[in-house]
Amino acid sequence: MENGTLPFYFNLTMHVNIGYYRYPAFVLCILLFAIIVSANLMIILVISQEATLHEPMYIFIACLSINSLYGSAGFFPRFLMDLLSDTHLISRPACFTQIYVIYTYASYELTILSIMAYDRYVAVCQPLHYHNKMTSKTVLKLAAFAWICPAFSVAVCLYLTIRLPLCGNKIVKVYCAIWNIAKLSCVTTAVNNIVGLLVTTITAFLPLAYVLYTYLRILLVCRKSSSEFKAKVFQTCLPHTISFVIYSFTGYCDIALSRLNIEKLNPFAAIIVSLEFVLIPPILNPLVYGLKLPEIRRHIFRMLSWSKTKT
Repeated sequence: MENGTLPFYFNLTMHVNIGYYRYPAFVLCILLFAIIVSANLMIILVISQEATLHEPMYIFIACLSINSLYGSAGFFPRFLMDLLSDTHLISRPACFTQIYVIYTYASYELTILSIMAYDRYVAVCQPLHYHNKMTSKTVLKLAAFAWICPAFSVAVCLYLTIRLPLCGNKIVKVYCAIWNIAKLSCVTTAVNNIVGLLVTTITAFLPLAYVLYTYLRILLVCRKSSSEFKAKVFQTCLPHTISFVIYSFTGYCDIALSRLNIEKLNPFAAIIVSLEFVLIPPILNPLVYGLKLPEIRRHIFRMLSWSKTKT
């Protein structure tokens, strides 16, 4: 093992000592967590309770909200503890559990956005075949694929990381990450790099390429269509486009940050950039879909007005 060890604790060294400001930061973060949970639960409840919303597009939106709750639950509790703590040690089992949750959350987001792109592609480019292609059975298969494939691929990468002998325990991040742990390895990580590149291609670049392809086809169809048709397509596709762009940008920032020398960056800026993809999509997705899609917006307002009358 070349003097390597399997440390029981990792030290998350990117946390900055902000003194008494930790308490306002804690309150702000717990409020943000509460908003994420409330907004996404609202989307899930509205879609599950309204029979008119039991359609593929809305079911996939509910999947996005479920994934936002899942990713936030894997990140916020530990992060809130670290805000109030003077030490930022995390046990080995807790660290690898956090990695699995955050990485599967990130992968699920991309696969769900990809099957949503397929749904919009069929609806716009093959409208006469939509109900034949997007059956309940097909929706179930697509949703299962979106959950199962990333769960397996992330598990493989995590297994290869767990078995690495390490020559340190300092992770320059505010949460555990595979790449940061692999950099601590005392042995070559060639196998990890190859598998990681393959998994990244399958779970990130292929979905990205597919979404771009579907929207290119949708744009070509819209070029030859009426203004009314274009407006309808724009209304249903815009929220998905916004979600995809936001997630792609925040994910790219996190990947770029992991490849930079963080010690040379402003620590507060580095923390903000590293937190973008676990904070921004979960809070913006329900707002984008809840405000932009009239069917969801109408039912949300109806639910809120009903709850006010009950009180």
